[in-house]
Amino acid sequence: MFHILVVDDDKNTRKFFQALLESEGYTVSLAENGEDAMEAMEKTHVDLVVLDVMMPRMDGYEFTETLRELQNDLPILMVSAKQLPADRKQGFLSGTDDYITKPVDEEEMLLRIKALLRRSKIVSEKKIVVGDVILDYTAMTVTGHGQTLELPQKEFLLLYKLLSYPGQIFTRIQLMDEIWGVESNTGWETVTVHIGRLRKRFEDWPEFEIISVRGLGYKAVKNV
Repeated sequence: MFHILVVDDDKNTRKFFQALLESEGYTVSLAENGEDAMEAMEKTHVDLVVLDVMMPRMDGYEFTETLRELQNDLPILMVSAKQLPADRKQGFLSGTDDYITKPVDEEEMLLRIKALLRRSKIVSEKKIVVGDVILDYTAMTVTGHGQTLELPQKEFLLLYKLLSYPGQIFTRIQLMDEIWGVESNTGWETVTVHIGRLRKRFEDWPEFEIISVRGLGYKAVKNV
């Protein structure tokens, strides 16, 4: 099971988060500040950090910046009483993956943690599994229904992006910039063409589908 490190200088908050996370089956370690968290991470493997912002010795921003400077991509969920947009902005600029404010909604916090762990697993393994279908980023193949399809690069990257964030809507411009590059001279109509090709390839595969959201863009939906 995943190991989560909770970093907060308030004892009651640490204990509350520990009880919540352990009730969901996670292994939990505790630290009072960023320095203690760094020491804890040297002794044991951690899959995700739940991190307070305002702490003595090393606060949440400094901890996150230090981790990112070391090229450590460990998922970080910043939990803070600071609710201004500027505070959230500083959190993301320091390198956090997500940011929620106190008092936390327990269900929302657990959902965000699950999403961060899933995305981290996708990045580390470079694979997405949807039912019996496997997308292999290294080989740029989609395997399922007794066959392995080696897709053209842009088609694969487009499908991989959408299935990495099922249910999330991406505009054509967003997809264009990420898959083809901001400097590309290709028009956004190219995205529409590639979406059409993907739908044609996988029209008989019930595990997922690509849906057009009128006036917005596209999203992938998992049916398993």
